[in-house]
Amino acid sequence: MKNPRERAAEGLSVGDRFTVVRCFSLDDIQQFAQISRDYNPVHCDAHYAQLRGFKAPIAHGLLTASLITEIGGQIGWLATGMNFEFKRPVYPEEQITCHWLIVDIDERGHAKAEVRVLNEEGVTVLLAMTTGMLPGTQERECLKRMLAEGDPTNAAL
Repeated sequence: MKNPRERAAEGLSVGDRFTVVRCFSLDDIQQFAQISRDYNPVHCDAHYAQLRGFKAPIAHGLLTASLITEIGGQIGWLATGMNFEFKRPVYPEEQITCHWLIVDIDERGHAKAEVRVLNEEGVTVLLAMTTGMLPGTQERECLKRMLAEGDPTNAAL
């Protein structure tokens, strides 16, 4: 089975699906707080998180949404828009699975994808829609060259 970068190099189509699975650690959440400068105590303080009705500090919504950019980065998707609906909290060490489906591509290579992120119980934690530009002919040729050279920029390999 081909990896997402190889599939993108061949050309993407409506109906193409991608999946990625991840667990965020408490350290990941703390690092994201530092990078984003989002120190909302719901992400950083157990007592505050409990006061807000959570069993522990929760992952930032945009950290959860980074699974969308992980897939996008693997396939060379140049995002032009993203719309998120955060449904449930994501806790440290909770396995989440991101399902990405390309639902539309126009003649210019502008595309739309529907995304659903599920927790380990199969409950939807995030719904999203992303729009973007697919790699064109020249970009696909570049991806093929990168793959032939070992593709050091693609951590998914």
